[in-house]
Amino acid sequence: MATAYIGLGSNLGDRLMTLRMAIKQLETLGRIAGVSSLYQTEPVGYLEQPRFLNAVVALETALAPDDLLLALLDIERNQGRMRSIPNAPRTLDLDLLMVDNVIREKAELTLPHPRLHERAFVLVPLAEIAPELVHPGFEKTMPQLLRALPDQSGVEVAAAAGWESGQD
Repeated sequence: MATAYIGLGSNLGDRLMTLRMAIKQLETLGRIAGVSSLYQTEPVGYLEQPRFLNAVVALETALAPDDLLLALLDIERNQGRMRSIPNAPRTLDLDLLMVDNVIREKAELTLPHPRLHERAFVLVPLAEIAPELVHPGFEKTMPQLLRALPDQSGVEVAAAAGWESGQD
């Protein structure tokens, strides 16, 4: 079993329900070992779009990284994800951020995610659920990477841990 860290994001439709449904589908791929608080964040890249809801999930899984990526893409499609331009608005975005200490660089999948260390909307929830997790390329913990970011604005808590259960 490996621990995979998956970033979740949504900025179209019923964002909260979409993220809850995504977690239910992730449960079919392994055991959910942790879910961060829910964060409302500003878009990156293409700015003329609604704000996102973001979270990170730790998933213990027997799936190989390539198989996990394919399963994540299927979940996105099941939730209505349509791919158009980079950073476009989307019903669901699932990013495979890290799988244990795996380092790999291939066209179809790079691990850790190549922009993980640049994104507060990923590092804030990742540092919350895995503060001791070390980025194998930079040999720094998630809180250390987060502190190195010049700007952490635009990431605010929308719901505390437990939001995924629908018992708010």
